[in-house]
Amino acid sequence: MYELNESSFDPITFVLTGIPGMEESQVWISVPFCLMYLTAVFGNSVLLFVIITDRSLHEPMYLFLAMLAAADLMLSTTTVPKMLAIFWFSAREISFDACVTQMFFTHFSFIVESSVLLAMAFDRYVAICDPLRYSSTLTPSVIGKIAVTAVVRGFCIMFPPIFLLKRLPFCGHNVMPHTYCEHMGIARLACADIRANVWYGLTTALLSSGLDIVLIAVSYALILRTVFRLPSPEARLKTLSTCGSHLCVILMFYVPAFFSFLTHRFGRHIPSHVHILLANLYVVVPPMLNPIVYGVPLEAAIPKALHTCSSHRCAITMFYTPAFLFLAHRFGQHVPWHVLISLANLYVVVPPMLNPIVYGVRTRQI
Repeated sequence: MYELNESSFDPITFVLTGIPGMEESQVWISVPFCLMYLTAVFGNSVLLFVIITDRSLHEPMYLFLAMLAAADLMLSTTTVPKMLAIFWFSAREISFDACVTQMFFTHFSFIVESSVLLAMAFDRYVAICDPLRYSSTLTPSVIGKIAVTAVVRGFCIMFPPIFLLKRLPFCGHNVMPHTYCEHMGIARLACADIRANVWYGLTTALLSSGLDIVLIAVSYALILRTVFRLPSPEARLKTLSTCGSHLCVILMFYVPAFFSFLTHRFGRHIPSHVHILLANLYVVVPPMLNPIVYGVPLEAAIPKALHTCSSHRCAITMFYTPAFLFLAHRFGQHVPWHVLISLANLYVVVPPMLNPIVYGVRTRQI
């Protein structure tokens, strides 16, 4: 063991190769991934904005949806920018600490999202199977505790792998055939026994996301039992329609994620480019589709939420545009002094004058 430690070293950098065997096509592959990422960021940002600004949407299901959007933003933003940097600029190197950090937030956001999906299944169960207790069961304090529990759970599960990886020696093996850092992807580069990493990863996956899937399945089994006891087909269809979006999101999220997880451990005969492509899809496709799937019920609320911000946008523009005169102070040697002083004087008086007018239009009924 002493000799192993003497000949090993902690790598300063890892090298992410991208998608093995598809190096020539990576520039073209990057285009749909970039578009999907931009769609995911825009869609989830709009979803968060609408839910936060519209008080009528401060209900359990929509608050869980806001948590899901936040987890989606973290999952995609942790991985896709580095992936695109590899495809476009051949920026393949990543430091050991940055790689471990990326690994932590990738798996952390996955665990949080899985916890939120379980909470949404519980929400549907209470709403359908015990509707009279819905408002008393899912109170704001309970929803807050669920959010904190999801975050703490993800942190507690992903904190030990940091030390499991840092204890490993790496004997010059620093080339990782992937576009982002995963726990087992890093561990397999070590020149030491990684059984602790393998068993920890397998156990936590089964007891976190695996357990979530079982509990979600139980929730929907109870929901279906209640639905099929309803007297009319119309009532059954209407009740089931409230669960359709959630079921679509569950399938989109878990199927590629568990395929990627299992191929790391048991998929010896699956081509590496297939595994890497699916691993890339699972961090960008669910975040892209979730706002589309859930955004349909919110389509009436989106214009209303955006309309309420028009006054604020006007006030922001009036305040910050002339405030950037400080750039002229430093770089505008050719700007006449009388123009600069006149605009500076207008800046300190025009926004205070116009703000009551802009916001007063919205409060004229008072």
